[in-house]
Amino acid sequence: MLRPGLKDRRLFRVTDQHSAKFLGSGDVSVLSTPSMITFMEETCRKMVESFLEEGDTTVGTRVDVSHLKPAPVGEEVEVTAELIEVDGRRLKFRVEAFWRGEKIGEGYHERFVVNRERFLSKLRELKN
Repeated sequence: MLRPGLKDRRLFRVTDQHSAKFLGSGDVSVLSTPSMITFMEETCRKMVESFLEEGDTTVGTRVDVSHLKPAPVGEEVEVTAELIEVDGRRLKFRVEAFWRGEKIGEGYHERFVVNRERFLSKLRELKN
């Protein structure tokens, strides 16, 4: 059952494809803010997926994070997440990222539980 207090942590290797220079969000080869956010979202998504009903998934709906310090390509970044609020199908997480034990990012992320097929069906209807 999804409930506040669930926690997870994941390790990510920063590759060239995660760099600000590669993504165009900057011109230096350090962890980009979009990649840090992706790591945070993945940590939250993976944390809750085993608690979902068959056919359900989560989609990101809100990100409010600060990227505090850089992390170089080739290094490992640790991301921690805690589920702090469950409001129906809305899930709110506290997220943090660390490099060598020093906090490089922090903030909040929200996801919404959806039925995968209904979600995709609605998208197909909008597309047509």
